[in-house]
Amino acid sequence: MEKISLPQVPLAERVRPNSIDEFVGQQSLLGKGKPIRLMIERDTLSSFILWGPPGTGKTTIAKIIAEHTKSEFYQINAVSSGVKDIREIIEFAGTNKSYGKKTILFIDEIHRFNKAQQDALLHSVEAGLITLIGATTENPSFEVIPALRSRARVYILDELTKEDLLTILRRAIEKDEFLSVLKFEEIDDDFLIYLSGGDARVLLSIFEAAVISELTDIKNEGIPGPIKISKDILENIVQRKNIVYDKAGEEHYNVISAFIKSVRGSDPDAALYWLARMLEGGEDPIFIARRLVVLASEDIGNASPNGLVLAEAAFSAVDKIGMPEARIILAQCTTYLASSPKSNAAYMGIENAYADVKNKPLYFVPLHLRNAPTKLMKAIGYHQGYKYPHDFENHFILENYLPEELKNAQYYFPTENGQEKNLLDRLKSLWKNRKKY
Repeated sequence: MEKISLPQVPLAERVRPNSIDEFVGQQSLLGKGKPIRLMIERDTLSSFILWGPPGTGKTTIAKIIAEHTKSEFYQINAVSSGVKDIREIIEFAGTNKSYGKKTILFIDEIHRFNKAQQDALLHSVEAGLITLIGATTENPSFEVIPALRSRARVYILDELTKEDLLTILRRAIEKDEFLSVLKFEEIDDDFLIYLSGGDARVLLSIFEAAVISELTDIKNEGIPGPIKISKDILENIVQRKNIVYDKAGEEHYNVISAFIKSVRGSDPDAALYWLARMLEGGEDPIFIARRLVVLASEDIGNASPNGLVLAEAAFSAVDKIGMPEARIILAQCTTYLASSPKSNAAYMGIENAYADVKNKPLYFVPLHLRNAPTKLMKAIGYHQGYKYPHDFENHFILENYLPEELKNAQYYFPTENGQEKNLLDRLKSLWKNRKKY
């Protein structure tokens, strides 16, 4: 009987695609004529950031690019690396350039780099000494400094579909040297995908652990007969803490969505449940606090202005205190915001104004609203006719502060909820020429 040896390298690494054609998923980026594929085929490297859920191929894409373009590849993790590591790689990049070789620096979890660490990259990226490929599960708009974002495009990775995950699993079974000699009678792939939460790396890790467990249990030194990978076997492999956040497929993006919708829907109990799910699953409390700050303006706004004050205080306190006590602060903020009156009028107001700015001409600022710091500006009418509101009764004078073409345009429509009703009543009394108040 042929003897079988257990592998020393994880399955996800053994079956990692080596070319763009072997890659599964992300067709919007890697399909024919799509941006990253064109970059690879034309060897026109530029820095970019890959933003998407875990296990969707960010590291693999970076390695494929390095392999295809014959670039020197350096990989660091933002959690365990610092400015010293960056400077060493930049020094290596200088040597590589002298030999005509390109350098790719891949930074996993780039959102965890602080400002000083990100600043250390700027000159080398701008000068083309290194090509930066960053990977993040967090919105780069919040976590990556503007100067670095302006030098690196952001590409969004999609969640892997069930079909994608099944393709990855079947290819692994067919092509992996260890798995290909085994026979499988049954694989509960639906439950395996359910446990993986859409993360291909997790899927392959769980599957391999289940296979090795079965081989150990049957104590067979040779190639065994057909193997069953059932639901019971998979449940025995996966510990509760590893799956609580991804359980039932409600991974990071789905759970935070349920949390936000519960607060928006004024259900503090549901919000607390989703908050507990996130924290127990290992979510970064700062991420949750940041979302609450945004929600306090977007969904509560002037109906309860104290919501933003509390959310900002909670963000600061969570940052200082950390877990496990941060859960109490987050719970206080969550329940307050969920229980507060709601208004999205401020959010809709800026969206309405943006629409006019984007879709209409950029009208001139009326002369009476312009400052006149020089005699010439005064002579041509700057500031002429401006009425200082504090000189009038109730510190108000009916005036036009918009371009003439937009006179009496209205973007903000306050609600009658909470404290915003007071604003509505005041605006009604002041702006009698605006019919929509």
